[in-house]
Amino acid sequence: MSWNYSTIRAELRNGVLWATIDNPPINLIDDRFVADLIALLVDSEADSDARVVVFRSADPDFFIPHVDIKRIAEYTAAAATSGGPDDISLGALYRRLSEARPVTIAVVEGRARGAGAEFLYACDMRFASLERAVIGQPEVGIGTFPGAGAVQQLVRLTGRGQAMQVILGSEDIDAREAERIGVANKALPDEELISYVERLAERIATFPEAAVRLAKRRINAAGLPPKEDVQVDAGFFQILSRDPSSAARIGTLVQRGMQERSRTELDLGKAVGQL
Repeated sequence: MSWNYSTIRAELRNGVLWATIDNPPINLIDDRFVADLIALLVDSEADSDARVVVFRSADPDFFIPHVDIKRIAEYTAAAATSGGPDDISLGALYRRLSEARPVTIAVVEGRARGAGAEFLYACDMRFASLERAVIGQPEVGIGTFPGAGAVQQLVRLTGRGQAMQVILGSEDIDAREAERIGVANKALPDEELISYVERLAERIATFPEAAVRLAKRRINAAGLPPKEDVQVDAGFFQILSRDPSSAARIGTLVQRGMQERSRTELDLGKAVGQL
């Protein structure tokens, strides 16, 4: 397998596919990244040597900050190619990520917000840098809706009350808080993070594949939301993303540096509270 993608650098070692997101300037979700994610899922399904996939970022400040708000139509069209006629959303693509044959692990070493955070929830496990990880769902504060799985996943990961606080509060949370409420499996200092994940991933990769796949399938059956609910949430995002009041708030954030390597992006939770 060649593992060649334009926005993801991939290397297979000891049964673990290290997939490093590298989509300058700040790893926004766009049609190129969505196409590469689909291709990686197809390739990893076909290569039995890839037992575990570990996602991390080439950017020290950003894992995936959010979608490219200027390319919603383009990345949605790209996501629609990943499944059946009803799978026409980013949430549906993330569902495919959750159901992938390999075990998936996300290493959060920067900011993951909006659909970037929803990408994390879709992975099987999440490990966060104590120094640099930031996770948030700013959509409600902006005037839109988290349409790629946050509602369904956070209720299951954290419970109803914590899901309410994360989504309605639209605030950033650090690694310690993410671990406390169940968003992150574990928060670790940078000096320990990658070695910890590497040991765990390679350990899983040595276990009998039939047992790992069956365990993952049954855990998903107990813990993943119904596909129909993910589709409903995707529809709400599409509706509110076109609302004039949301557009005005997004426009203000863009004027202040959103989608650029700026203080607004670095402290987006704070910036949303100042709208």
